[in-house]
Order: sequence, then structure tokens, then C-alpha cells
Amino acid sequence: MQDVAVKTPLEQLRPVLELLADGEMHSGESLGNALGVSRAAVWKQLQKLEHYGLTLESVKGRGYRLPDGLDLLSERAVNAHLDSSARRLLRELFIFDEVSSTNSLLLERIEEGGGHAVVMLAERQSAGRGRRGRNWVSPYGTSISLSVGWEFSGGVQSLEGLSLAVGVAVAQALARFSVPGVRLKWPNDVWCQGRKLAGVLLELKGDLTDRCSVVIGVGLNNGLSAKVAEEIDQPWADLQQVRPGIGRNELTAAILSELLPMLATYPEKGFAAYRDTWSTLDQFAGQQVQLQSGSLSWRGVVAGVDEKGALLLDTDDGKKSFHGGEISLRGQV
Repeated sequence: MQDVAVKTPLEQLRPVLELLADGEMHSGESLGNALGVSRAAVWKQLQKLEHYGLTLESVKGRGYRLPDGLDLLSERAVNAHLDSSARRLLRELFIFDEVSSTNSLLLERIEEGGGHAVVMLAERQSAGRGRRGRNWVSPYGTSISLSVGWEFSGGVQSLEGLSLAVGVAVAQALARFSVPGVRLKWPNDVWCQGRKLAGVLLELKGDLTDRCSVVIGVGLNNGLSAKVAEEIDQPWADLQQVRPGIGRNELTAAILSELLPMLATYPEKGFAAYRDTWSTLDQFAGQQVQLQSGSLSWRGVVAGVDEKGALLLDTDDGKKSFHGGEISLRGQV
């Protein structure tokens, strides 16, 4: 596991970022005094911010500011907004300034024997992953990059439909803030107003027939800049454009408050307990779609999901169920 005592370049910049997070103008002298360094040292640090997608505004004679400010993650703030049930279930919470991937880091932690009920968050991921090996764009200080480790007994059969139940948990968290137009796309996406807002990635470790651990990764777009958005290769939604003003710490706490209790009871309840809610949020219900699974594809009308989370399609050859694949209205995936 990554040694949390070794500071990354972004961790070294954290003190100056905390000073600039308010979006107000700060003189080089005041920044230097606060940090206990020279104005030249301050300037040297500020020059590094652009590399991380942060726009620094400089005004001669006045100082520097981050025009949009920063809503930085805080362990104290997340814990303060957690529901009591989630607070009891949470074992450890880590917030990193920069990692390759919170999922990868948590998988390493699990291999060392300590990943159950552990949550990892990152201000920036350099190699965030989505489904099917896709890159998940994760710039510094925006969006939510969250991973939860959980241990289950009973093998993978007890986890059927879990990715869909995670989608329900994220949708219910967004409902706490009255986010409009939230829907779910089988099997792993959260949509908002007809575009992708968040994705879910599940990765397994251990004995798939008995005791195993799952890392649940959630990535949610929140405050992406126009420059960063150019890197996204599919229609996307951004929470700050749909419902501005939601704090990242409050949103993170809401997601965990829905997610952790769901994970704790999932072996007993299964996906059947979440099927009806999922169905009411189904983005493609009743629509003609194409499902792509490897080199094979099928066309049909979406007829919901079964109690194990399998997609049901009404095809020319009758109703069929699918446990994997990707659906598209346009026949493109």
C-alpha cells in the first residue's frame, strides 16, 4: 500500500491551496507569512498549480487567487454530516490529495488484510478507471472519487445485482438535495437529465465461492472545467450545472450514509429489496435498445430487471435475460 507518510507533490501544495480555497485575493507577502516561506518560494509553488488543472489569477500589486475557489474534502466535515448509522459502520476514512486510483489503493489494502468498511477519497486521481477499462477523468478539487471496501461471505452469488443497488444508493443520496432528472442506466451508471453523471465500478478479491471482498468505486462529475470536459468521450452531466451549491463533503456524506447501511444488510436482503426502486428510475424502460456483450449483440425492448439484477429484453425470439453487457439507444457503445 502507498506510504501515506510520503508526501506527493500535491500534498506539498496543500497548505497554499487551503489558503487560496476561499477564492479571494491574497498577496504574495501574506501567503509567505502564513506559510513561513519567502515570496519567491510562494511563486515557485503557485507556478505548479496549472499542471493540475487549477487556474490561477494574478493581479499586479494585489496578489493571487483561484477565481472559482476550491471546495476541499475534509475528514472532519464528512464525518460531521454522516448519518449515525453510517458513522457506526465506518471503520476508517482516508482522504488523499493525489493517488493513481482509489480502487487500486483499496485493493492493495484488502490484500494486506484490512479493507472492510474502509473508505478512500481523493482530490485527484491520475489513473481513475471506469467500466471496460475506460479512463475516468478526475481533476483536482472537483467531482467525487470514492471507494468503499466491504467483506462478504457466501461468494459472488450473494452479490448478484449489487452494482444496481449501489446505483440506487447514489440516486437516493442525490434525492436528499432534490437533484432533478436522476435516472439509472443498467448496469452501472447514474444519469441526470439524459446524460451520464456518475459511474460505478465493482472489483472483487478473495475466494469467489466463499468469503470475498468487494471494492465499490463511485465517480461523480461535480464542477468540471471546460478544458477537462473536452477529455470526456461521451455525453456527460455535471452536478454543479444541474444543482449548484452542493458541498462535496455534504455530498460525500450523503452517498456514504446511503451506501454503508445498504452494504451491511445486502447479504440478507439482496437486490430484490431494491428492484422496485431501481425500476422506477430506469432510464431506458420500454425503449428499443441494442445490447453489446463482447462481439455479440442483441436488439429488443427493455422490460426491466429480474430479482438478481439481470436485464430483461423483449426480443424477436422472446424475452431474454442478460447479466452483462452495455446498452445503447443508438446501437453504439
